[in-house]
Amino acid sequence: MSRLRRDGTGVSIATLPGAGTLEAALLRVRWQQRSLAAPPTGSALRGVPGDRGLPVLGHSLEVLIGGPEYGRRRYERYGPVSWLDAFGIREVSLLGADATEVVFTNRDGAFSQRGWDRLIGPFFHRGLMLLDFDEHLHHRRLMQAAFTRPRLAAYMQRVDEISAGAIARWPATGEIRLHPRLKQLSLDIATQIFTGERVGEEADGLNDAFIAAVRGGLALVRGPVPGGRWSAGLRGRRLLEAYFRERLPAKRAGASDDLFSALCQATSEDGERFGDEDIVNHMVFLMMAAHDTSTITTGAVASHLAIHPEWQGRVREEAFALAGAPLSLEALDRMPLLDLVIKESLRLVAPVPSLMRETVRDTEVLGHHVPAGTLVSVSPWFNHYMTELWSDPFRFDPDRFAEPRREDRSHRYAWVPFGGGVHKCIGMHLGMFEVKTLLVHLLRGYRWELMPGYRMRWDLTALPVPSRGLPLRVERLTPG
Repeated sequence: MSRLRRDGTGVSIATLPGAGTLEAALLRVRWQQRSLAAPPTGSALRGVPGDRGLPVLGHSLEVLIGGPEYGRRRYERYGPVSWLDAFGIREVSLLGADATEVVFTNRDGAFSQRGWDRLIGPFFHRGLMLLDFDEHLHHRRLMQAAFTRPRLAAYMQRVDEISAGAIARWPATGEIRLHPRLKQLSLDIATQIFTGERVGEEADGLNDAFIAAVRGGLALVRGPVPGGRWSAGLRGRRLLEAYFRERLPAKRAGASDDLFSALCQATSEDGERFGDEDIVNHMVFLMMAAHDTSTITTGAVASHLAIHPEWQGRVREEAFALAGAPLSLEALDRMPLLDLVIKESLRLVAPVPSLMRETVRDTEVLGHHVPAGTLVSVSPWFNHYMTELWSDPFRFDPDRFAEPRREDRSHRYAWVPFGGGVHKCIGMHLGMFEVKTLLVHLLRGYRWELMPGYRMRWDLTALPVPSRGLPLRVERLTPG
């Protein structure tokens, strides 16, 4: 039986069957040191170093639970470019802002979004993030019609109404688990502004379907095993497809201010429109991306404000100073302290810790030869904790984003919670406005702190989720 040993290089094999024998020693060497294809003969490029990790599992467990600390160990051991096995897939891990820049600028067109297909393709088939090159650009231009500032203003009126009403119904005092409340609220918001509908009793089923689809991409057993994550993810996908297909004819026929209708009516300069399958695929992906990332970001901000009451007090004063109701985009733009806190929370808890690509031709990354057909990952989360870019990076310090410090300017890709390049998140402004609106209503309605004895920890088995649902002790503020 193998056991795990944690040392300076991460989790590695300590013993194998027959440990101590020559055969076991050779097996360990073969397992750990097998490499990618070597550079072409005569090339000045270096090969990519790396290791397979544990038999069968590879580095899956470390990728799931290791966070930036695991990235730092690999970075110190191998440098910014290394290969590893995880989830039954071999990938090249690119760590650091310089490596991120190579991928996001993609000057030679070597990095394709097909990298996502191996992980989440079956669950978010042909969503915008999974499209490439000219096709991606065409779809993005069409989709941009759903994210204009006038449309954002209309969406945010609904966000303000929904969040104000929901948060007003939360308990006045005592313990609440914030994450599931935010998750349900964000799903209600996404459903209403994206589809124009109130979900009602379907909400739990939709929420479960989105969760299953996200978790399916990180299944260790990547096949339709009954009861497994992969099978649950495929069932979730089918439910989501059916939900949007059923509503598609009405959205084609009518005109309203929701995002679903905007996609149905979007027309290019040449008169082209999205087909039905494209709309279903985009809606499944956008709904997932919108409510998951908003939930994570709002929860991260709330947790940091619970731990740092001095910042909670400062931002609350700013929230009460806002004039006018409902909240407008212009009012939300005038919240510099909240901006700092959100940016710092996105740095400390990147909603999407890793981004995937696949090389479609041989390419170079920082002097290393990366062959065609290689799955590549970049890690915004690791960049956010680099001591080379940030002072005391594990400390909550919103002022690092304020003038004159602006540590986020230490490198173009020091802070990348929304990705970068042509695939930078199309809904980032919508997401930021939603998070701000939720936080304004929280700040105006409550004081909060972590429940006694609770230690803040993030579960990374899919996207980051706070352990135990983020239990808070809340106290409703008295008006006036």
